[in-house]
Amino acid sequence: MTQKLYLTIGGVTKTATMVSNSSTEALVAQLQKGDITYEAHDYGNFEKVGPLGYTFPENNETIHTVPGDLILYQGSNLCIYYDTNSWNFTRIGKLDNMTQADIKTWVNAGGDNVSVTLSLNKEW
Repeated sequence: MTQKLYLTIGGVTKTATMVSNSSTEALVAQLQKGDITYEAHDYGNFEKVGPLGYTFPENNETIHTVPGDLILYQGSNLCIYYDTNSWNFTRIGKLDNMTQADIKTWVNAGGDNVSVTLSLNKEW
């Protein structure tokens, strides 16, 4: 069964499909204890990024990001991509059924910081 991640910004919740790796397994284990809320800021005009307050295993590989990618950076920061970039990252997942314009609006691209809450489907 594919693991879903729920992300809430400004009272609007979106889903993402997670990839399978030790990073996502550790994130899921932490989320089973409770939701994670973090503050994300704009960086480089292509992502919202912020510290999760936890450190997770890294599975870095060269990744060419696209809008909607969820990336773990340096084991402790989660990036929500609304544009492209290339670097050595750990892929966490991808937002489901969102256009680049949808993502930019949802994350307030180029604007103020946003509070992001991560959670699991409570029915699982």
